[in-house]
Amino acid sequence: MKRDTLKIIPLGGLGEIGKNITAIKYEDEIIVIDCGVSFPDDDMLGIDLVIPDITYLLENKDKIKGLFITHGHEDHIGSIPYILRQLNMDIYATRLTIGLIACKLEEHKLIDTANLIPVKEGDVVNFNKLSVEFIRATHSIADSCSLAIFTPLGTVVHTGDFKIDYTPIDGRVMDLNRFSELGEEGILLLMADSTNVDRSGHSLSERTIGETLNRILNNAKGRVIVATFASNIHRIQQIVDASLRENRKICFSGRSMENVSNVAMELGYLHIPEESLIDLDEIDSYSPKITIITTGSQGEPMAGLSRIAYGTHKKITLEPDDLFIISASPIPGNDKMISKVINQLYKKGAEVIYEDLEDVHVSGHAYQEELKLIHSITKPKYFMPVHGEYRHLKHHEDLAKKMGMKGENIFKLETGDVLEITKDKAVVADKVRTGVLYVDGIGVGDVGNIVLRDRRNLARDGMVIIVFAIDKDNFYLASGPDVITRGFIYARENENLINEIKEISRQKIEECLDDKSTQWQVLKTSVRKSVELLLFEKTKRRPSVFPIIMDV
Repeated sequence: MKRDTLKIIPLGGLGEIGKNITAIKYEDEIIVIDCGVSFPDDDMLGIDLVIPDITYLLENKDKIKGLFITHGHEDHIGSIPYILRQLNMDIYATRLTIGLIACKLEEHKLIDTANLIPVKEGDVVNFNKLSVEFIRATHSIADSCSLAIFTPLGTVVHTGDFKIDYTPIDGRVMDLNRFSELGEEGILLLMADSTNVDRSGHSLSERTIGETLNRILNNAKGRVIVATFASNIHRIQQIVDASLRENRKICFSGRSMENVSNVAMELGYLHIPEESLIDLDEIDSYSPKITIITTGSQGEPMAGLSRIAYGTHKKITLEPDDLFIISASPIPGNDKMISKVINQLYKKGAEVIYEDLEDVHVSGHAYQEELKLIHSITKPKYFMPVHGEYRHLKHHEDLAKKMGMKGENIFKLETGDVLEITKDKAVVADKVRTGVLYVDGIGVGDVGNIVLRDRRNLARDGMVIIVFAIDKDNFYLASGPDVITRGFIYARENENLINEIKEISRQKIEECLDDKSTQWQVLKTSVRKSVELLLFEKTKRRPSVFPIIMDV
């Protein structure tokens, strides 16, 4: 490696929403920023989570100094339990973020081997050549930070996810003074959140939600069920405060909601009087003067809100005067799931309030005017948009140009690209191996593209199983063939077609046996091809055909 070269290596989070992870390398030192998951697309059948491929980090594990986390959202911490099994790193984060990570690691039985190092805003972690400073930021979760990475070639500023909220719930405004100081000293590279770059103006303060909630809860006659992100502690606090004004009891529903709220209360980030907090088993005793805060704001089928809507929740049954508030906006791709849940709630006679009707959600990401402010006070030499789909990165590139940056100093990278910065220039000079690993149950990486292709084929066309037994020594068909179908046709209503499958299978098996051919591969191929041809001629469908041979 050339000396005096700084490398910025995004391993996820570019050209996509989620799965944020970036490596920064100078000579023999690497720091890693964030370690998140993304959620599966509709065609990723059976997949629970998508995590980054960290082959590059494994190949350079002796150089890694630590993992630095900007905040506690899933797209920034969700992969940690899976990555730590491959590569154990020191983890630096603020108290709430550490608490949320610890909760995850306990579930995965990794807490005893992990080294979690709590830091606070203003702290600087020093290594031989690299140093990392935590800078207070505002976002839709408490204890969020931006990072300043000090290198021999200059300072890199990574904003993390942020918005500029002048009236945050906890009163801890973003430390713009520190950004300005770093800008005056000279910033080599700015890496800035691009999620809301296509929204003009300035995002609303989180505090505006409280006014809406107060008004809605003041008029509510029955129970209030609020679905929001479990990690949005400030939103939960405002829901709690509005409920306490109306003398309502508070109840949490959903595993992640219960876990996060417990951690936040233990660490002092969420304040609920003990006498106002009740267990889910007690809701009937206090109805209707209760507020249930639940998961499922994205319409997830197994989350609390969906189970209430479809009547499958074990402890919450929908009542006539229930008021539902969906205090979140759809993550791209989740619109249909949320619409289905809202429609189902309306069908059951419930009243539903969501973002299109009332101001019950504000974004945690900076709009254009906030991004312009960050650009203007940091005055970076180079700029790299991060955290967003390709269109977001492109819009952020255009915004930087409008702010006066030259196009050759803006780097719109793809995951795996290596941005090399030297004393004189910056270029995209290399590409490292990146990709995704699929988490399915307890399996990590054992489901790949071929398995997903097979699942899609089975889901689309179904399957036909043909079972028969042969006597290899005497060359005759001992039993069968029997036909089993799943997802193709209903056998009882298609006996003629089933009989045709049996007949053509029998013919092919007997032809092979007459030729003294008992190799399983020959038998299977002959039966499969003949049945596939028959089914396409009869139905114009292509189910997967599986011959199963037994030897007797």
